[in-house]
Amino acid sequence: MRTMMYCTMFVWIALSMTGCSGEPKSVASAIIIPDGEKDPAVWGRKFPNHYDSYLKNSEKTKDYSKYKSDNQCRLSPWPFQFVLFDGWGFGVEYNEPNGHTEMMKDQRDIDSSRKKAGGVCLTCKTPYAPELRKKLDIDYFRKPYDEVLNEIPEKHRTMGLVCIDCHDPATMDLRISRQTLIESLKAIGKDPEKLTRQEKRSLVCAQCHVDYSIPKDKDGKSIALVFPWKNGKWGNITIEAVIKQIRDEGLKEWKHKPTDQKLGHLRHPEFELFSSPGSVHWAAGVACADCHMPYERVGREKISSHRWESPLKNDMKACMQCHTQDAKWLKDQVYNIQDRVNHMFTKAGYTLASAALTLEAAVKIPKADNATIEKAKALYAEAYYRCTWIGAENSMGFHNPTESLRVLGDALDLGHQAEALAREAILKASATPPEFDMAQIDKIVAERSDGKTGFKADVKKRAALMSGK
Repeated sequence: MRTMMYCTMFVWIALSMTGCSGEPKSVASAIIIPDGEKDPAVWGRKFPNHYDSYLKNSEKTKDYSKYKSDNQCRLSPWPFQFVLFDGWGFGVEYNEPNGHTEMMKDQRDIDSSRKKAGGVCLTCKTPYAPELRKKLDIDYFRKPYDEVLNEIPEKHRTMGLVCIDCHDPATMDLRISRQTLIESLKAIGKDPEKLTRQEKRSLVCAQCHVDYSIPKDKDGKSIALVFPWKNGKWGNITIEAVIKQIRDEGLKEWKHKPTDQKLGHLRHPEFELFSSPGSVHWAAGVACADCHMPYERVGREKISSHRWESPLKNDMKACMQCHTQDAKWLKDQVYNIQDRVNHMFTKAGYTLASAALTLEAAVKIPKADNATIEKAKALYAEAYYRCTWIGAENSMGFHNPTESLRVLGDALDLGHQAEALAREAILKASATPPEFDMAQIDKIVAERSDGKTGFKADVKKRAALMSGK
């Protein structure tokens, strides 16, 4: 009896010391995710709380900030963009997305002019992009969009961002799945094999939230997708570095109708702006995930939110992980920054539109001095790249306020110079240059709209000067 009593006490003590280790393992812990598995529902059986969070990405959020609203037109709130993008698919239809899980649906629904580049357009939108690139080689880039889309299993043709885009299914470690980012990191001297976990918490986002260019062959077919970073370096990829590569390598993708010249294009450079000098959060070692995937508690489990969203959508809870002020104070700081950047974006944008329309008038005058016009065009291009660098970026300057205002200040200055030269060319030909203001440009935009796509008068205008003028 004494022996049995000692044995019972020993077992009880052992179980008390090991806590829950005596409980049976959960069913989820035994689930193995197959290598290459793309269906997030399969991953969700092992990580149900993360999956529930992920599914929330499909919920639309209207007017969650002064400058953003899911699925809203991004052109009409700033009408001058119709002049800047005239001749380009972005000037036909350009909308806010509906969440990362809806990326493929958004892309398939948009005007066909936005998909003329071909299969290359799928690079950020589908988890099948890496294997399609290997399978089709150069045809992945140059074949028509629908032809490459049909290589994806039908049941997954509307599937957007999924777990395997960022995680290794065996270990759950963060990983880079897009070759474009791996190549670009090497180009700036950053070894993709020696990244810290905190660096990866930004770089998995930088697989897509970056600027990119699509090189063309002599027939205008897409042949690659590149991040124009090679003239920059880690923590300092500036707009000047990007422009140099566009210019040196002839990365011109479209022809601007008003100024009659081929231009490159800039797309959503969130990572570049966030990581450039002047970024307080980058300098403090903050990663994209810290702000856009804040920790949350689900029952007894603490997880990183997998609803990728602006802190403005979630009452600034992500910000309050580090900042001690209340949500209203924090939100006011965001809007103070964004209002000032929007002020400069509005000034620069309308100045560029005025320069473009003046150049349009100059080009139509037979006796106008061509050398002066060419100088004006070159200045316009420099201004266009800078203005679009901030306009295409998704934080309205918040990711790096000082750099945003510097870039827009240069855009404004270059735009004035371009307009002055265009006016000079017209005056030299003994003609009268046109005069434009914001109201006139808005009217021109509305008149040139074809009614099907383009300017939408019912969308709230967000272009505004803080002076109210």
